Amino acid sequence: MNRPSSLYEYMSLDDFEELLADKPADEKWELIGGRVVRMMVGARWEHKRIIQNLTVAMMNDFRRRGSDCRPFDETFWLKERLLDLACFPDVMVRCGPLPPDATSVDDPVVLVEVVSKGSAQRDRWEKWGFYRRLPSLQHYVLVERDYFAVDVFDRVEGGFFERPRLAAASEMLRLPAISFDIALEDVYRDVLAA
Repeated sequence: MNRPSSLYEYMSLDDFEELLADKPADEKWELIGGRVVRMMVGARWEHKRIIQNLTVAMMNDFRRRGSDCRPFDETFWLKERLLDLACFPDVMVRCGPLPPDATSVDDPVVLVEVVSKGSAQRDRWEKWGFYRRLPSLQHYVLVERDYFAVDVFDRVEGGFFERPRLAAASEMLRLPAISFDIALEDVYRDVLAA
């Protein structure tokens, strides 16, 4: 059921950052286009394992190749003031050095969200509407939590192109902007049987 927008709380990123001081420890708050989204901390283990599989594989690959790209997981902020955006993508890849005291980035090259029934609307439509406006973003990846299915949006001239869905354990998720490939069976390792 769609609720009227008046039931949502809206604010600027500056106001949201001030509000965070009062956030209960057992809640996770995000700001999506100025809308405050309050969630409980915690997710199913399958969600976390998919994130770990991706971040560990990426980090190992980047280190092996001497790449300056680094993956960040769901506890590192993506903030973009002009979009009133402050959120925790499940996996975010940024290339290049970061200042020693950085607590957020605004220029990811890759964003990954692990999708469940409860997060599908927010990940596929609401967040994507703002993510696609980030000039640095080259790939947006949606990984279904409960079955083999990965959707990828690639930046092309004039916007983004959605690839055909990957749905077999043997298929490869290829992210050319960071020179990274991984088989779906490795994305879902210890979560789903191939």
